[in-house]
Amino acid sequence: MHGLRFTTTLCAGMLLCAPAASLLGQSVLDRPPNLSGAWVADPGTVQFNFLHRFMRSPAPLRKISNFPTFMLAAGLPARSLVGVTYATNSTLVPLYPNEWEFFGRVRPVGQDRGAPLDVGAQVGYNLAVRGWDGELSIARRQGPVRMIGVLRVLKDPAGSSMADFAVGGGAVLRLTRHLALAGDIVTLTDRDPARGERVAWSAGLQIGIPSTPHSFSLQATNTNTATLEGASRGASQVRYGFEFTIPFTLARYFGRGHPPAQPATAAAIVSGTAVQAPMRGLAYQPALLRIAVGTTITWNNQDPVNHTVTADDVGFDSGVIISDASWSYRFDRTGSFAFHCTLHPFMKGTVVVE
Repeated sequence: MHGLRFTTTLCAGMLLCAPAASLLGQSVLDRPPNLSGAWVADPGTVQFNFLHRFMRSPAPLRKISNFPTFMLAAGLPARSLVGVTYATNSTLVPLYPNEWEFFGRVRPVGQDRGAPLDVGAQVGYNLAVRGWDGELSIARRQGPVRMIGVLRVLKDPAGSSMADFAVGGGAVLRLTRHLALAGDIVTLTDRDPARGERVAWSAGLQIGIPSTPHSFSLQATNTNTATLEGASRGASQVRYGFEFTIPFTLARYFGRGHPPAQPATAAAIVSGTAVQAPMRGLAYQPALLRIAVGTTITWNNQDPVNHTVTADDVGFDSGVIISDASWSYRFDRTGSFAFHCTLHPFMKGTVVVE
């Protein structure tokens, strides 16, 4: 119990102190408890998730058993990430009380790039079953609803050379900006009654913590852990629990310098009189713009935290731009204009007007 208190206190402290990060960091507002939804983090973002589920034994003991799962992953280029999931109390394999899953994930196709679907794939090695697992995931957001489907190939925990297959689906319904309902169902195509395998299900109340990239979930499920194996095999008993998602943006600690105004090939050279420039992942994207005189730049805040666009010489200042809001400025004279975010000073950029 002392270890449990320490773990809970540590995670709560991390939740309060962790820096802001990208919307592409994992959020429970975009997925149900037992599906990943093909999320990947931006390069330079480290994601920590803490999932804790509880189960009460029948009378007369009514003993509370704890099932913690920790996930740590790092975003990489090309919309990919690598990570590890560790479950301290696993029932997947007899006499093997925990699980380590080392995994890699990629999302080559996304709605945010104009595609009709999000498409992702994951492959991992589970030490408990001593074998490889894989998942193909598709998702689509339509208004307040995000629908997800998965196909999984799993190593048989019983040691059979035959692979297990699982299919499933789920959805998230956004009720408000920071509140959603979610649920999913996953089933093995050939469940083993002798092992007590049932259809896996989960339901959750998903909460985004305002002005932060962190999210929190209250959930019920009949699965044990958050590995691909554990999230595919239902049991007879219901577990209740919660999950924190905590992204860390390394740029906050290491900072970003001003991008150089030269050479021209290092800049995003744009034409026209109107330019869209998102702020995402605690960065101006792109951080260096070359434009013609008379061009209007609109900065769109796609992060879950507030930002500003403030000239270093205070020649222009957006004030606070809340999440999902934008601010525009017309550049009517030539020169090089450095700017930054007053709320996150490591966020810096330059506009070169020619």
